[in-house]
Amino acid sequence: VPIPGMEEASLKIFQSQVLLPFSLSNGSTHAFLGPFSNPSKKKPHNDLLPEDDSTLPFVYSPTIDLSLFSDTARMFRAFPPPKDKHIQWLERVEPSKQSIWKEAGIFDFVQLSKYDLNVFDPQMLLSVVFFWNRETRSFEFPCGFVCPTLLDIAAITGLKPLGDRYLPDILEEEIPMTKTSIVWDKKTYYAFVSEHHGEEGTPVIDSEHIAFLLYWLSACVFCIPSLQVPKYYYTLAQALHLKKKICLSKLLLASFYNCLDEVSKSLFRETGPRNLTGPLWLLQLWLNAIFEKTLKLLPLQASIRYSLEGARLTALTPKKKFFDCFSRYVQAILEFEEFSSDLAPFIRSDLAGPSWLIGNNQVGQISPEMVEVWMGFLSWDLVFTGMKQRDVRVYPYQPQIFARQFGLCQLRPTPLFPKDRIYSDVCVEDVDYEVFLKFILTPYTQLNLTPCSFLPAFLVSKCYLRWWCDYYTDRIFSFDDFCRRLTNSPFSL
Repeated sequence: VPIPGMEEASLKIFQSQVLLPFSLSNGSTHAFLGPFSNPSKKKPHNDLLPEDDSTLPFVYSPTIDLSLFSDTARMFRAFPPPKDKHIQWLERVEPSKQSIWKEAGIFDFVQLSKYDLNVFDPQMLLSVVFFWNRETRSFEFPCGFVCPTLLDIAAITGLKPLGDRYLPDILEEEIPMTKTSIVWDKKTYYAFVSEHHGEEGTPVIDSEHIAFLLYWLSACVFCIPSLQVPKYYYTLAQALHLKKKICLSKLLLASFYNCLDEVSKSLFRETGPRNLTGPLWLLQLWLNAIFEKTLKLLPLQASIRYSLEGARLTALTPKKKFFDCFSRYVQAILEFEEFSSDLAPFIRSDLAGPSWLIGNNQVGQISPEMVEVWMGFLSWDLVFTGMKQRDVRVYPYQPQIFARQFGLCQLRPTPLFPKDRIYSDVCVEDVDYEVFLKFILTPYTQLNLTPCSFLPAFLVSKCYLRWWCDYYTDRIFSFDDFCRRLTNSPFSL
């Protein structure tokens, strides 16, 4: 659709607004995801799309040896562990600590670990990682860029996009590690749970609760490679114990970006990927959501009522693993030539989830109480990963690239910041975080959200269509073209 004509006064307003409503000739009202960038230049400089071929998705490689991806048991060994002992510990801690979890905003997220997060489909995960673009932090589908957003994370985990930003080495250790009874020489998951699981009938003391949160963060949230419970997450665990409102959703998203970058890089190694780590369970659940209709991933117990969308999605993970499923998944991705509701699975009316999200998950029906939450979903930001300053990675959260996933129409996206200001994956070392954030975020107008009523739509502006076609036309390939580049594959042509 064409961009609506705007007077100078309207243009100034729309340069700071997140929602830009417009009407079509048939009388229907929709909205673009703003802010509006003045397209006065006939051919604007490419300050978002990849300019370095090394960051392009692996799927464009001239040859792909699938034998390098056959040892999936070794690749995905860091997935969450089987749930039996974990469930027993969780059910012991929950009665006395659930009020803390609710105040810290993690109650629903903790409940998600009662389900089969350790069940995954390696062929589905690998097939979509082939399409990961390490510069835009998104999957490059034929219809455009797609990726989990903070709305997707909210629907899957129940985490709000609000709270204090976790900045490594800034958060104080208010409960010194030495003042707890946590035993650090028994770090394997089994040994750690056995050591710190209190006897039934005894009260859950602070040390046991912090130990449980440590285990949960290590094994079920960030899925660390060592399969052990380290001291690394202690500060975060004790902050959650103290009811600190940490914005865990942005920390999780940054960890997800970092995880996908590392997995994508590993695809290019001569030996192939090994011991893939990080919150890949989030990728599995998100893929279950977007492939649910296309691949008919419907569970037999469709009548079961779930309290969280993520819990429902665990039942959709294919249990039977066949090597030829890889081709099925790649073909399904290549069939997303046009954006459809499958790629925006969490704006439907029958969503399962927390009360604050149910009925408030459509951007055209924002209640006054949800304005702040939707500002979190739709506003650009920087997200940090890493518990120690030496490990910090910084990534841009750029929802304007994924407007249609919110039911908003797509303008040509502009980046959070120009490339000459800072690399998007810069590692912050010995930096004052407040000065750093101010340096990146203040050059832009403060964003505003004015609620308005409109219908969701997956339209794009003509400017966006030209922008995408200029980038993607030279990369178009068919499923048969892809198969011709495969080696050591039963479905190579």
